[in-house]
Amino acid sequence: MMDSPLTAPVVFTAGPVPVTLPVVTSWALMAAMTAVAALATWRLRVERPGRLQTVVELLVQTLLHQIGETMQGNATPFLPLLGTLFLYLAVANLSGLLPGVKAPTAFIETAAALALIVLLASQAFGIRARGLGPYLKGFAKPSPLLLPLNLLSELTRAFSLSVRLFGNVMSGEFVIGIVLTLAGLFVPVPLMALEALLGLVQAYIFTVLATVFIGGAVGTIEKG
Repeated sequence: MMDSPLTAPVVFTAGPVPVTLPVVTSWALMAAMTAVAALATWRLRVERPGRLQTVVELLVQTLLHQIGETMQGNATPFLPLLGTLFLYLAVANLSGLLPGVKAPTAFIETAAALALIVLLASQAFGIRARGLGPYLKGFAKPSPLLLPLNLLSELTRAFSLSVRLFGNVMSGEFVIGIVLTLAGLFVPVPLMALEALLGLVQAYIFTVLATVFIGGAVGTIEKG
């Protein structure tokens, strides 16, 4: 019987605080990503950069260009958050293909936490760009009567982000698990390749939507 994605298994407790499986997996993934980043940025060279440095520079430039085009403005202030978000999502989604590893994004608590980060970041960037007063007044446009709906819209967008990510990643792992149980080891390989592609696509979509939300908050994109 498969574990429910709505209930994350508890690995251990830190005092009264239970530490669940997606949290432990996320820590392991972040540690691995930190090690790779340290290795990639060790002894950076201006002339004749190594292969790993070249790949990293290409990735950073691609992310910077994509964020700038989506946001219709200077992407540099938002690259640390959005670039890290994309890389984490890509690695987390693909981690579910490893034997014995369940992607942390296949649990609702991880998807909800990421969506909450985007929600809080968009408010922080919006206030920093516009000022507290003008930013808060923006929720009362075009009419003060729409203030409750505009506030609710911010929450529903974050909710839709989390549900979309959780649902797509969880359903992919669920399908592969069923096929693996029924058909054996090698038959699901094409499905796993498709799942890897979909995991990258989901990371891209989540990051683009986060970029749009932040762009709407800072005023470079018209809110829809």
